[in-house]
Amino acid sequence: MPFLSTMIFTLSGIEVCGQNTNMKVAAMFGEGKGGVVDKPDPKAGGDVVVVKIHAVPMCTEYKGFKGGGTGESFGHEAAGEVVEVAQPGRVKVGDRVVVQPQNSCGKCNMCVIGEHIHCMGGRNIREMVGTDVAGATYAQYMHKMEDLLFPIPDGMSYAHGGMACCGLGPTFGAMEQMEVDALDTVMVTGLGPVGLGGIINASYRGARVFGVESHPYRAELAKKLGAEVVLNPNDEDILDQIRELTKGIGIDKAVDCSGASAAHRLMVDAARRKGQVTFVGEGGEFPLAASRDMIRKGLVLRGNWHYNLGFYPKLMKVIQESADKLDTYITHTFPMREVQKAWELQATGECGKVVLEPWA
Repeated sequence: MPFLSTMIFTLSGIEVCGQNTNMKVAAMFGEGKGGVVDKPDPKAGGDVVVVKIHAVPMCTEYKGFKGGGTGESFGHEAAGEVVEVAQPGRVKVGDRVVVQPQNSCGKCNMCVIGEHIHCMGGRNIREMVGTDVAGATYAQYMHKMEDLLFPIPDGMSYAHGGMACCGLGPTFGAMEQMEVDALDTVMVTGLGPVGLGGIINASYRGARVFGVESHPYRAELAKKLGAEVVLNPNDEDILDQIRELTKGIGIDKAVDCSGASAAHRLMVDAARRKGQVTFVGEGGEFPLAASRDMIRKGLVLRGNWHYNLGFYPKLMKVIQESADKLDTYITHTFPMREVQKAWELQATGECGKVVLEPWA
C-alpha cells in the first residue's frame, strides 16, 4: 500500500502493512435483529490513528433498532487505546484515550477555541488513510484524528472514561455555561442516560436538584444519583408543585434532555425571573413569546451540544470524584456480540447508561 510506505508504529493486537485481518462491528439487520459482522481492520494514515476500543457507551442508536433499521456504522462515544500511528504526534501507541465525537478541521475559529463540535468543515479522513473510514464506535477498532483523542487518567476505567462523551459531557457543558453552583436550584427534564448524567453533574456542584421524568425506573435511579425529588410531567399541577418547592420563586436554572416540546415549555414556565434555560435534547418546536417569556422574565435561553474541550480536565475531575455514582449510573454492561439484547433493554427504558465491551 503506497500510502503506508513510511514507518508505521503499532502495538501488538492489530496487523499492519498488507496482512488482511477483520474486526468485529455491531450491525442491525432489520426486524429487531442485531449482531456483529466482519469488517477490515483500519490502518493509520497522516494524523489519523487507529484506536482499539475497550468501552462503548451506548446512546440513541436503539431508536433505529426499534424502527427496524439496518446498517453497520453506529455509535459516537468510545474509550480505548491507541494501537497504530503513522507519524509522531500528540498521541503515541499505548495511550489510553477518550474518543471525542464528530469530525473537525482543527483550524477554524470554533476548533481553535475548543468548540470542535460546532466546526463547519471537518477533514476528509478517507483521503488521509487511503481506505474506507472506520468511523463507527460499535466496533473493535476505529479511525480517529489525533487531536480529538484525550487522555484517560491513570487508575480510571475505560467505562468511566467513556462518560466524558454523551454520558456527562452535554450536561457538563450546560452547567459550565450557566455557572451552576451550590446556591442554585436546578431542574433536569428527561432522565434518560443524558439527563441522569445531568443529575450527577448538578449534584456534584452542590445544587438542589429536581428531576422531571415519567418512567418509574429512571425516576428512582435519579434519586439515587442525587435528585431531591422527581416530578411526573403528566401531572396537571406540575407547575404548582414546582412553585411550592421553590416558595413561589421558580427554578434558577434548567436543562432539558428529552427534546420534548412540552418539556421545553415547562422549563420556560418554571424558570424564575432572570433564570437560565439550556436545551440539550433535540426535538420539535414549541411556542415562545419574546415579550412574555424572555424580555419581561429576563430569561437567558441557550442551546448546548457538547462542551468546550478546554474544560476536559475539569470534567475528568468530576468523573474521578463521582466514581461511586457512575457505578450506579452504568446499570448494564454487555459483550458486543450481545448487542441485540442491549438494544432491546434500552428500548424498555429499564436502564441507565449501558456499555458494550467489544472484546468480551
